[in-house]
Amino acid sequence: MSVIKAEIRSGVYYDSAVLMQLQRSLADLPGVEDAGVIMGTPTNKELLVRVNLVTTEVEQAKENDLVIVVRAGDERAASDALQRVDELLSARKSSIQQDYRPRSLEGAQSMMPDANWVLISVAGRYAAGVAREALRLNKHVFLFSDNVPVEEEISLKAEAAQKGLLVMGPDCGTAMINGIGLGFANKVRRGPIGVVAAAGTGLQQVASRIDQLGGGMTFGIGTGGRDLSEKVGGVTFLMGLDALSRDPDTKVIVLVSKPPSPKVADQVLRVARKAGKPVVVNFIGRTPISRRVGNLFFASGLDDAAALAVELAKSPPVLEVEPDLKLERFAPGQKYLRGLFSGGTLAYEAQHLLTEYVPKVYANAPINKENKLKDSLVSVEHTIVDLGEDEFTVGRLHPMMDNDLRIRRLMEEANDPEVAVILMDVVIGFGSHPDPASELGPAIAEAKAKAKAEKAGRYLEVVVVCTGTEEDPQKLSHQIRQLKQGGAWVETSNEAAVRYAGQIIQALNQPLDEAQSSAAPVDLEILKKPVKAFNVGLESFAENLTAQETPVIQVDWRPPAGGNEKLASILERMKKLSAS
Repeated sequence: MSVIKAEIRSGVYYDSAVLMQLQRSLADLPGVEDAGVIMGTPTNKELLVRVNLVTTEVEQAKENDLVIVVRAGDERAASDALQRVDELLSARKSSIQQDYRPRSLEGAQSMMPDANWVLISVAGRYAAGVAREALRLNKHVFLFSDNVPVEEEISLKAEAAQKGLLVMGPDCGTAMINGIGLGFANKVRRGPIGVVAAAGTGLQQVASRIDQLGGGMTFGIGTGGRDLSEKVGGVTFLMGLDALSRDPDTKVIVLVSKPPSPKVADQVLRVARKAGKPVVVNFIGRTPISRRVGNLFFASGLDDAAALAVELAKSPPVLEVEPDLKLERFAPGQKYLRGLFSGGTLAYEAQHLLTEYVPKVYANAPINKENKLKDSLVSVEHTIVDLGEDEFTVGRLHPMMDNDLRIRRLMEEANDPEVAVILMDVVIGFGSHPDPASELGPAIAEAKAKAKAEKAGRYLEVVVVCTGTEEDPQKLSHQIRQLKQGGAWVETSNEAAVRYAGQIIQALNQPLDEAQSSAAPVDLEILKKPVKAFNVGLESFAENLTAQETPVIQVDWRPPAGGNEKLASILERMKKLSAS
C-alpha cells in the first residue's frame, strides 16, 4: 500500500522554477510514485487533494509555508525522498555566469548603474515592494508576477506615471524593447510598427505574424491584463501609446487587448485619434462599427491586425486633419446631443454610429427597444427623433416637404441649457421641399443666437448632413451654402456628420482623467537605449536575456524578514522613519 509523507518549511523562499525542478527530481527518485512541491495556499492544497497527495500536515499548512509531499511504494522510499530535498536543491545549476550575485537592487545598481529595466517574477505578495524599489532607482519595470492586489497596481502605476516610467504588469508575460524580448517573447525583426498590448499571447501572435509577413517592430509594450479595467484606467496603455506616437521610428501603431472596460477603451481611442499616424485597433470582444475612422483602422482579429499594420507600413495612407472641436466654446453643463431627422434610415444609422461615443441614445424609433422614448415630444439625455414616423405625419406633411414641426422642435432643444449639439438631415430631390435650406438656415441661425443670448458663454453646434446632388432641383451646393450661412457644420456624409457630433459629445462627457493626463511622458531617449536589466525571480528570464546578448544581473533576492510579513512591516516603517 502506498505511503504519503510531507514536510512543511516555514520562512523559506524559492522561485517557482526551483520548486518545479524539485518536484520533478523527487518524482524521478526510486520508489516514488508522485510528488508535489507548492506554497500552502488553499487552491494549491485543493490540487494536492485531487491527486491524492495530502496529509494532516499539508491540510494545516499556511499560505506562506513551503509544502513538500511525496507518495511512495513504502515508508522507506518516502522517507529517503524527503531526506534528499536539500541535496536536490543545492544540485541545481544555473547557466548565468555571474561571479557575484547581489542580494538587493541597490547592490545590483552599484554593479551596473546604467541599467534601465528591472524584471520581477517573485511571489505576488512581495512583488509590489520590489517594484517600488525599482521605481525609486528610476528603472522601467517588467512585472511578470501575478496575484498582486489591484490596489497595489493602481498605486505603482500612479507613482510610475509621475516619473515617466513604465510599469508593465502585474501579470505581464511579454514585451519587446529595441529588438530584445522580455519574459515570454519571440525574436522579431526591427521595423516601423509599434504595439501596445494588454494581452501577452496576443502581443506574441501579432508580433510573430508581423515578422512572418515581412514587417518589423520598434517596441512591443505589454501592460498586464488589468490595465484597461475601469479601476486601473489604462495608465500604462496610455503612456505606451503616447510614447509610440512621439517616436519618429514608429510609423504604425497597433493596439491589442483582451476585453477592455468600455469607458477606458473609449478614452484610449480618443487619444489614439490624435496620434498623427495610423493606429490599428483590435480590442477583443468589442465589435467595430466601421473598418476605418480617421486614422483608426479596426481589425477583425489578431492576424488581421498584423496584416493591416504591415500593409499600412508599406503604403502609408493619407490621414485627414482632425477637426478642432473647440470645446472651450461650450458652457459647463452642456453635454447632450439631440437629433432631428426627416429620414428614418439616416436616424437609424445615427443611433448605430453613436454607440461608439455615448453609452445610450433614446429614440422614438429605437434600434434597441429598451431605449424607446416614453414621450416622443420630450427628449431625454441623448435623443434621436425621426420626425417622419407615423405618429408625426397624421394630418401633416412629411418633414421632407414641411419644415414647420422640425423648426419648432429645433427651438425647443435650443432652449435646453444641457444641449450642446443638434444633429439634423436635409434631404433634397424630386418630391422634397423646393428649397428646405431657405427655411432651415435662418432657423439654425436663430436657434444658435437664442441659445447664446439666454445663457452667457453657452454655444450650440448644429451639425447637418445634406443628402442630394447638384442636378437635383434644389441644387446641393445651394443648400449647403444657405445652411453654412446659418452657422451649421455641414457634411454630405451621414457617417461624417454623426461622428463629428459624437466626438464633441464624447469629449464633453468624458474628459481625460486628471491623473492620467498629468502623467510625465516616457523619455524616448532612455527607452531607446540598449536594454540592460536586473532580474529578480525566475532565472530563466535572465538566461533569455543572456541568450540575446543583453547585459543582465541576476539578483539573489530573498523576502524581507525571511517572509515574516509582520516583522517585514515593522522593518519597512523603521526604514521610512530613518529616511525622513
